[in-house]
Amino acid sequence: MERLNYQHLFYFWNVAREGSITRACAKLRLAQPTISGQLAIFEDAIGEKLFQKEGRKLVLTGTGRTVFHYAEEIFALGRELTQTLKGRASGRRLRLDVGLVNSLPKLVVYRLLEPALRMPEPALVTCHEDKLDRLLAELTLHGFDLVLSDSPATSAAGMRIYNHLIGESSVAAFGTPELAERYGAGFPRSLDGAPLLLQTANTELRRTLDQWLHSAGLSPKVTAEIEDSALLKTFAAAGAGLFFAPVSAREQIENQYKVRMVGCVERMRERFFAITMQRKVQHPAVMTILESAKSWLI
Repeated sequence: MERLNYQHLFYFWNVAREGSITRACAKLRLAQPTISGQLAIFEDAIGEKLFQKEGRKLVLTGTGRTVFHYAEEIFALGRELTQTLKGRASGRRLRLDVGLVNSLPKLVVYRLLEPALRMPEPALVTCHEDKLDRLLAELTLHGFDLVLSDSPATSAAGMRIYNHLIGESSVAAFGTPELAERYGAGFPRSLDGAPLLLQTANTELRRTLDQWLHSAGLSPKVTAEIEDSALLKTFAAAGAGLFFAPVSAREQIENQYKVRMVGCVERMRERFFAITMQRKVQHPAVMTILESAKSWLI
């Protein structure tokens, strides 16, 4: 091999990370013959097999593991180069591409991103909502500068993904003034039998809330389960039930949705993470966001 074909290396890297050609095709939105053919050409150029089959899975050979190690380094450096150059070219506006876990409180998201809009040269912020696993897949393909989440990425997401804890907040129950007056006395015991709007079961806050309700021996009446945090608050503003949200966004929640805090659960915390492809953040807008969060998200 006289010269490395980086497109072939990119296809190989994705197949290795996904564990199968089928999943790599779905991730890259390419036809299976395209990746299979390019992978075969890459193996011919190297002169050795990079994968071997074990059942239905593709497993790296010794040479494959060596190539994969270098591919990880190469594409990590490519990510750093992209972030360094993004928005720096003359006449171009700084861009900030953000992936948002769809269960995140929208008011918290705005407060986190708002400093990027107030920079001396404001960043052009683009937001995309989805589930965490899909957002992380896009992050590894250099689709995002960061992902905001209420749970950290696990080691299975990739060696080059880093979690930055932005901060955490205690959680409180909120409701319309009528519901707040009715269930505020004797909180949290007053939640037993109270109408409650919950996030869906796949969200971090819901899992934490379920554990707390069980340990406290409380059985509220669940009126709806809603994944989108803004839609959940819209239901609550109409009097459909109480809901839980971070105390750090209390003022904005009460003003926007005309609700009141019923009671705070100090032992229940919601954490917020910025997930990036770099341990040391270099994107100026991301650095601004993380620094600003220290002043209010405790």
